[in-house]
Amino acid sequence: MKAYPSTNIRNVCLLGHGGDGKTSLLESLLYMTKTTDRLGKVVDGNTVSDYDPEEIKRKISISASIAPIEFNNCKINVIDTPGYFDFAGEVYQALRVAETAVIICSAKNGVGVGTEVAWKHAEAKKMPRIIYISKIDEENADFAKAFEGLREKFGVAVCPVVIPAIIDGKTTGIIDLATAKYYELKDGKAVDTPVPASLNDVIADFRGRVAESVAETSDENMEKFFAGEEFTTEEYLAGIKAGVTAGSLVPVVCGSAATGIGSLALLRAIVDYAPSPAAVAPELATNANGDPVELDGGENGPAAALVFKTVSDQYGKFSFFKVLSGQVKADSTLTNARTGQTEKMGHLNYVFGKKQIATDAVVFGDIAAVSKLAHTKTGDTLCASNNVVSAEGINFPKPTYARAMAPQVKGGEEKIASGMTRMAEEDLTFKTVNNAETHQYVVTGYGDIHIDVLVSRLKSRFGADVVLEEPRVPYREKIRKKVRVQGRHKKQSGGHGQFGDVWVEFEPGDQEDLVFAEKVVGGAVPKNFFPAVEKGLRDCISKGVLAGFPVVFLKATLVDGSYHDVDSSEMAFKVAAGLAYKAGLPQADPVLLEPIGHLAVTIPDSYMGDVIGDLNKRRGRVLGMTPIGGGLQVVEADVPMAEMNTYTIDLRSMTQGRGSFEFDFERYEEAPMNVQQKVMEERKAYLAED
Repeated sequence: MKAYPSTNIRNVCLLGHGGDGKTSLLESLLYMTKTTDRLGKVVDGNTVSDYDPEEIKRKISISASIAPIEFNNCKINVIDTPGYFDFAGEVYQALRVAETAVIICSAKNGVGVGTEVAWKHAEAKKMPRIIYISKIDEENADFAKAFEGLREKFGVAVCPVVIPAIIDGKTTGIIDLATAKYYELKDGKAVDTPVPASLNDVIADFRGRVAESVAETSDENMEKFFAGEEFTTEEYLAGIKAGVTAGSLVPVVCGSAATGIGSLALLRAIVDYAPSPAAVAPELATNANGDPVELDGGENGPAAALVFKTVSDQYGKFSFFKVLSGQVKADSTLTNARTGQTEKMGHLNYVFGKKQIATDAVVFGDIAAVSKLAHTKTGDTLCASNNVVSAEGINFPKPTYARAMAPQVKGGEEKIASGMTRMAEEDLTFKTVNNAETHQYVVTGYGDIHIDVLVSRLKSRFGADVVLEEPRVPYREKIRKKVRVQGRHKKQSGGHGQFGDVWVEFEPGDQEDLVFAEKVVGGAVPKNFFPAVEKGLRDCISKGVLAGFPVVFLKATLVDGSYHDVDSSEMAFKVAAGLAYKAGLPQADPVLLEPIGHLAVTIPDSYMGDVIGDLNKRRGRVLGMTPIGGGLQVVEADVPMAEMNTYTIDLRSMTQGRGSFEFDFERYEEAPMNVQQKVMEERKAYLAED
């Protein structure tokens, strides 16, 4: 692949709802430009971008993958992203390095949830957008309906640029409104053909909409529009490009990945309208002193590159990077701004799906990959040692769906942990914790498919067979009344005996940790045994008397006791304290406490009733609702953590994927009696099995 200057590079990411045809579109772009010699299909598992065994097996995109396309003297780095929300982290990686978002919308299904989410992502980053309406030639496809749905949802900025040519109810080709050209599909090629008379009225109507959008891009165009003058082709192209760059115009093109019609039109739109890396504002970074600096957005400045994705396998790590300034050359040495350590950029490769194409240098704005970086992870900045700067990393959403992993074969815990550690190098969107209290290894991800993929990869890559379980809830116990009990330990078995005798008052405390006090009068218990009594009690509070959960908010006061000059020892008083604990707490009205979390769920107004009703079923207490604009509300509530295990999936189902939430532990509260009874029965069964 030849070298291209930054002005001739385009970085675009394909976004949209799962199943709307992103991967198939990329295959069509590659085939129509003769980059590949066959048209891959998702169902056949032979596409360029879906090459991971899990993607082939499931027939969905799981990872963001890159395929460069050479077209009209430009290099277009196309990043295909997953449409399923479980793999949103891959979308965030692509958004970080692309200058333009190409949003896919199906002519059959119209604006889906994934279309809306893609728009919001691009809007939040102020990215130029191009919309591609797919599947225009399939049964029940309706381009006009899909287009009007886009306008209704996203406003008049949505502008038709390429529309389908429909003659006698059949899609025969496409019409480029900017050039007023008709392209008909003949022998697998889009051929420039004279416009049929039957299409003139359609072209005039849609071209008028384009003229309105172009008129708004400059005062000069506005004057010409109101004067009734026709724009030239050059003015159309320049006006659309200006509108795309400013974000005031979103061109809509269309096509069919199956036949290839519209694929070249999309590439022309990307080349003509999408900005190059050199045309966007320079990256902002921070220098070694933490001060903001503007990176030299050119090919001759000091080298700086952002690692935005990592692939890890049994052979090591493969780091994908985008050059933010200067050039990165093979065998050069760069400094990691986070660690301060140097990394050798050995063999550089352009990435084409799972294939690599060697290169000697990567210029500003281009994307490539390098292997065997020892100290670098996703989000790190690599830069020239004499100009250490740190660019913004990637802010992934917080994972919310938790499952516990257990080995199918005893002793497989280490294999699971090491495998998950390796996979965490390439997927930063899941978190793991080895919970010492519940004795579970808990992984938290974005959804059930995300977790299922991790389990499959554990088996295929590391040979670890895993069973998934519900995460156990860390309950607590406390007492509600004051009691005074004796703990007496006496044992005589030849030689020195054992003797310890204590009277302890147990009562509710005001601190979560045990509060130990002593009010012994007259030396009934010598002071040197006080620490042993406290130690005995601290050992006991790790297991309560109701269900074996830790005891909190307990105050214990040593008030009396007795000792033996010869037989008393620290161990004897420690045992006596434990006996007092076991005798006293059942009499002190013990109760089970459950963890309560604070929930903030963001939803469209139309789902308010369903969400609040669901929270009530989960024993949640709604605290308030706050409108945040755009037809969205934030509902805040306190909800027991035990009721939230499946909330990620349930909320997605209730809101068709439009809702999101954050949930954090807040405090412990007394559980209702029916909940306490159920928990104690389950705990008893678990302890019996254990």
